[in-house]
Amino acid sequence: MTLDGMAPLEPVIGVIGTGYLGTTHAACMAELGFDVVAQDQSPERVARLAAGELPFYEPALAELVRRHTASGRLRFTHDVADLAAVADVHFLCVGTPQAGEGMAADTSQVFAAAEALAACLERDALIVGKSTVPVGTTEALVAAVTRRAAPGIDVEVAWNPEFLREGHAVDDTLRPDRLVLGVSSAEAEKILRQVYVDVIRDGAAVVVTDPATAELVKVAANAFLATKITFANLMGELCEAAGADVTTLAESIGLDPRIGHQFLGAGLGFGGGCLPKDLRALIARADELGVGHARRLLGVVDEVNESQRTRTVETAVELCGGSVAGVRIAALGAAFKPGTDDVRDSPSLAVAARLRDLGATVTVHDPHANDNARAAEPDLCFAATAEDACRDASLVVLLTEWEELVRLDPRELSAYVAVPRMLDARNALDPQRWQLAGWEHRGFGRSSDRAQPSAGSRVSEMELMQ
Repeated sequence: MTLDGMAPLEPVIGVIGTGYLGTTHAACMAELGFDVVAQDQSPERVARLAAGELPFYEPALAELVRRHTASGRLRFTHDVADLAAVADVHFLCVGTPQAGEGMAADTSQVFAAAEALAACLERDALIVGKSTVPVGTTEALVAAVTRRAAPGIDVEVAWNPEFLREGHAVDDTLRPDRLVLGVSSAEAEKILRQVYVDVIRDGAAVVVTDPATAELVKVAANAFLATKITFANLMGELCEAAGADVTTLAESIGLDPRIGHQFLGAGLGFGGGCLPKDLRALIARADELGVGHARRLLGVVDEVNESQRTRTVETAVELCGGSVAGVRIAALGAAFKPGTDDVRDSPSLAVAARLRDLGATVTVHDPHANDNARAAEPDLCFAATAEDACRDASLVVLLTEWEELVRLDPRELSAYVAVPRMLDARNALDPQRWQLAGWEHRGFGRSSDRAQPSAGSRVSEMELMQ
């Protein structure tokens, strides 16, 4: 096929799916100067976005959506035919959740969206996948859209995976460190370079490859990051057994430029809508392809990560004397990480729910995720402030390392709790600061937790200043 002359000098961008990925991509394409049409099947979501309302929290994104919907550069529709009629390049940004009880990714939304678009096309088109999919999806998608397109309409499918970090998505889209273009023709590469011309000019590295490699790049990156986190947690267990300190260990090995410091924080483990399900999807695909070593290694990563939640709950029970039944516990954090209100597969919320199931009275506070957490776990109690969550608590558990939670003053917080006892499940606090304020402090793999004042003891203001 040929796409020569398909896109004008300033193509209209189509985005299918207005979840986290799609809304971000659409707003950022408008910020880069393109006219953008974004389509979603939900009329309610389309109406909210058209009014400039963001259905989730992401720093700086709401401002972009409001600015470009007001200017007319960005508009939303629930009619795929409307998008097909005006857009020149079509980005697929629909979800690929974990399928049912298995580990594989459910790509049904990808195929449904692409086939619906293909049936409406009246001219040749480039469909660009951004969703995270199993390797081999592009090949199958080409066959599917070719069957649905009208005779004489040529459709090429390329893959351009996203590398967004929740909490940093706008910057990651406008100023990415790399662009991976999985294409089957020089024409498709030319069009994508045209779309990303400003991003490339600003210094983003460009990797041009085949679609299968592009599909693998995203899941391989997430699997590697997940493995790095799991390695840190395993070292944390070893440090606890040996009387060493995992934070110092991580700082030391991270100074090696081949390793780096990112994703070496031992603690509760990873969660969210990407790393866990992408890791499991890669496990499933490796199994399908008969790559046993990859399946076993990644399986252990998933297993260890899940065990960190159990480990956190067991530590909380230990700190409470062997039972949390009837114990008031403050759970600080519900989002899977700071900078987002996303509670999908959140280890923070999972720990709070498990403690509740063991009979504890758990009060949760998250700076931005209370509403989503309440919708997911309505039987938990929620507080508008960290202080209210800690009122009369016999244990405080830091579950998500929001800056405002890490910066809490232990002396001031002492006035609210029944027992000054902190479980830092993210190793984000300064143990000495809390211990000097009379708190019992426990982290994971930290030698500083070995010698502490007994819970309830206090030191003078003069001692705190020394």
